[in-house]
Amino acid sequence: MDRPMILRSERHPLAGPSPFHTKRESQSGEDTRKEILASPLARPYQSARDDLQSAFRDGLAWLLPSRVPRALREKDRSRWFGHTPMSQEQWTAVDAYFGQALLPPDPALEAARLANSQAGLPAIDVSPSQGKLLYLIALMQGARRVLEMGTLGGYSTIWMAKALPSEGVLVTLEADPKHAGVAQQNIERAGFGPIVRILVGEALQSLPKVKADYRQPFDLIFIDADKANAPEYFRWALELSRRGTVVIVDNVVRKGEILNSETTDPNTQGMRRLTEMLAREPRVAATAIQTVGTKGYDGLIIARVL
Repeated sequence: MDRPMILRSERHPLAGPSPFHTKRESQSGEDTRKEILASPLARPYQSARDDLQSAFRDGLAWLLPSRVPRALREKDRSRWFGHTPMSQEQWTAVDAYFGQALLPPDPALEAARLANSQAGLPAIDVSPSQGKLLYLIALMQGARRVLEMGTLGGYSTIWMAKALPSEGVLVTLEADPKHAGVAQQNIERAGFGPIVRILVGEALQSLPKVKADYRQPFDLIFIDADKANAPEYFRWALELSRRGTVVIVDNVVRKGEILNSETTDPNTQGMRRLTEMLAREPRVAATAIQTVGTKGYDGLIIARVL
């Protein structure tokens, strides 16, 4: 009786020698593997493999910091980011690069930023790139009605108003009368006076008036007022929304302080309470995005009403 033929599958040379090969076969396979790895064609695959190994070890470093040497964690982290330490200077430079490439000059927006600075308003408005993000979300949402909590000097207000149709409406709430006055001038100069309404006063006191005056729900809601009351603002956002409304909350990461469960900072406490509330809220789908740039290290929550 003839012996059955045993078919051996060929292993990919990059996989290394099989433990079932003979010593001669293993040596031959290893030589072939080395030749292929030395080829320029293999370099992208080697780089991908090294990155995966680095990411895996870095993941272990985060999960099991006591079991992975600190030197290994720092080495892999710097390697993953190309040996370039992250800094505010670099974040600002990258923001400027994308701003010059993707944000055409807008006299109304530039005048608003200048007026805010000359009036002594705190430099806490959104960055140009973040303003463009608000504009794009409003466009993608097909927004006709926008609610903003926290006007400051109207810079973000103008960005969102640019996305509205001529019959649209944007209601913005500002606690400080001085800020509201500067914002009103900026908005009128930009040509959006007819569609923007500023309500002056504490947001929690103005929101019942918004509900009474505007029967139709808002399509986009931007929460950028005091952070301690963020959960209450979001509850009002749900009251004033519809299925499909997008709600954006700014300044949620707090330079990483959001991780501090023992923080005494009321702003961070407010954001932690908001996050915990969203985790239990079945009416929305939400995520958080960390951001870096001219405004430093922070982030936002984006939610959609289901």
